[in-house]
Amino acid sequence: MLDKMQLFGKHNESQSSQRPGTPAARKPGEPAAPPAAVPRPEPAPAPAAAKAEARSETIQGSRLIVGPDIKLKGAEISDCGTLVVEGRVEAVLDSQAIQIAEQGAFSGRVVIDVAEIHGRFDGDLLARKKLVVHATGQVTGKIRYGKIVIEEGGEVSGDVRSLASEQQAVVSAPAAPDETKRPELVGLDVAAVRSRTAFQK
Repeated sequence: MLDKMQLFGKHNESQSSQRPGTPAARKPGEPAAPPAAVPRPEPAPAPAAAKAEARSETIQGSRLIVGPDIKLKGAEISDCGTLVVEGRVEAVLDSQAIQIAEQGAFSGRVVIDVAEIHGRFDGDLLARKKLVVHATGQVTGKIRYGKIVIEEGGEVSGDVRSLASEQQAVVSAPAAPDETKRPELVGLDVAAVRSRTAFQK
């Protein structure tokens, strides 16, 4: 009589090929052997992962993207997690982060936590935590920052100061007499003195 197991090749010793990843078949009565540890190659870190690690802060929340060839003018943008500028923007921004792409341009006033500039910025910029100017970035205007990173090739010009030095200058500088008056009264006492001396002559 034929053995059913031999008929279907279950115990055929000549058949040594196994499908990869399947455990070896054991004969009845054999102890179960622990599976051999298969060495797994370590994945090489991807360039994108390296860039993600290089960023000191991750900004979460809403994201507004002004795409290439888009012009946004005269806007006031607030409560935006991240503004990504790939086109042209003329606006006032109070938000968490701004990213200006290499072909992007922003002009206006910005109060932000983190600014990453690959393109052009012109105006007033207050980066409370960090300002990063990449190799292709150009920043001009009144710039205040908590920390600054400028890659080789990046350009920063204008009235540029750290927030720490700005606060020290405000505390240590005494107020000039004309600065304590209302703006519309500044210079009036000088004009009054001039007019009195003109009448006395």
